[in-house]
Amino acid sequence: MSIERIKLFMVRNYRFKTKPYEHQLIALEKSWDKEEYAYFMEMGTGKSKVLIDNIAMLYDKGKINAVMIIAPKGVYRNWLSSEIPTHMPSHIQYKSVLWTALTSKTKDKEYQSLFETDYNLHIFIMNVEALSTPKGLTFARKFLSCHNTLIAVDESTTIKTPKAARTKNIVGIASLAKYRRILTGSPVTKSPLDLYTQCKFLNEDLLGFSSYYSFQNRYACMVDRWFGGRKVSIVKSYQRLDELSKIIEQFSYRVLKEDCLDLPDKIYIKREIELTKEQIKLYQSMKLIAMAALNGKTAKAPHVLTQLMRLHQITCGHLTTESGEIVDIENNRLDGLMEILEEVEGKVIIWSHYTHDIRKISAILKKTYGEDSIVEYYGKTESEIRQESIEKFQDPRSPVRFFVGNPQTGGYGITLTAASTVIYYSNGYDLEKRLQSEDRAHRIGQKKSVTYIDLIAEKTVDEKIVKALRKKINIASEVLGEELRDWI
Repeated sequence: MSIERIKLFMVRNYRFKTKPYEHQLIALEKSWDKEEYAYFMEMGTGKSKVLIDNIAMLYDKGKINAVMIIAPKGVYRNWLSSEIPTHMPSHIQYKSVLWTALTSKTKDKEYQSLFETDYNLHIFIMNVEALSTPKGLTFARKFLSCHNTLIAVDESTTIKTPKAARTKNIVGIASLAKYRRILTGSPVTKSPLDLYTQCKFLNEDLLGFSSYYSFQNRYACMVDRWFGGRKVSIVKSYQRLDELSKIIEQFSYRVLKEDCLDLPDKIYIKREIELTKEQIKLYQSMKLIAMAALNGKTAKAPHVLTQLMRLHQITCGHLTTESGEIVDIENNRLDGLMEILEEVEGKVIIWSHYTHDIRKISAILKKTYGEDSIVEYYGKTESEIRQESIEKFQDPRSPVRFFVGNPQTGGYGITLTAASTVIYYSNGYDLEKRLQSEDRAHRIGQKKSVTYIDLIAEKTVDEKIVKALRKKINIASEVLGEELRDWI
């Protein structure tokens, strides 16, 4: 039996904890024993599971005894709490530790456990931002130097900028690992040149260029322009992209949802949004006020929902005062949304419960992607342009990529099947509106699985709202005083 057939047999007969889809098996067949590989798999196609199964296979073969996963802030905790426990094969004993900015005796003990000599698989999970700090970089070097390690960068477009400190640091430590992986749904977010440092992380020899500038000169046509009396070279156009694609194909696997015939119709993903210090302070204060208002009372539903709304607004980054004024609070939610949009391809529906947020979302999308990249659909959208907005969004030739609205207005009766990605920037409390808004994309005419992404501030009412809606609980009518106390 040939080596290739042996590898194929091993993958197809591996003791998976969760059953893989066909495209995931193909990804593993192509990659599992390679020193470097790129999983360019669209969001919702299960690239995290592929990486975990790949890790398990290498560990079983005695090739590695440790893993370092680097991911953006909104994603990295999910590896610890969900992805690894869900997909790591049951026969593998492992210890996993999450990097945090704050330290304590308990946390230091966790860190030290990563260096214990035992038969466990040691898994260390860091956020990308931590690799910009001397402390984070030093610890990462120590971990990689002490083990036979696989290092992986999830959402690898976060290291696409060659001059960024975190890019330099992450690329710099990659050679300390025995195996290297990158994962992203959209490796090219703005330019084919985005590929250079992602591929350099895998192996600086893969593309055949000693510097970013030689790579740029091969695949981009540059032109000089004067800005403020200074000559600057900018990209005019791209060239030889067929050649670049053939090179990339040798160490990567590209998967789009439309190519996966066995995916479920609906895929749900959550993206954690970290609260800022200002949000935490306000949330704690409002929480005390809400508890005092509910204490010893059998609160009526409208009163309960008012308390809930105030807490929820803070997690979204604003607060309505007693006088009706809306005050913005420093927050990471818009940044989290923009990170997601860099990872997904094609048209996107963005639902927001609050009109104030719709305006902020629209403003940043217009600034980033252009004035004609979005249409709005909410209460104050003029009725005569609503149908025109839908038609623009549905038209594949139209430059409109984003449909931004609220479920109260846009969640009923309209067809938005041009999108297979739906982002809930924030959720309301009405189950019917959530279900109806989901079905705008998931209806007759949709040819792909639909991915639903909820932005969530964990350990807040924001998280409770999403969990309740996914369990098909109508918060507006079923959550009263006693239960709200538990939520808070």
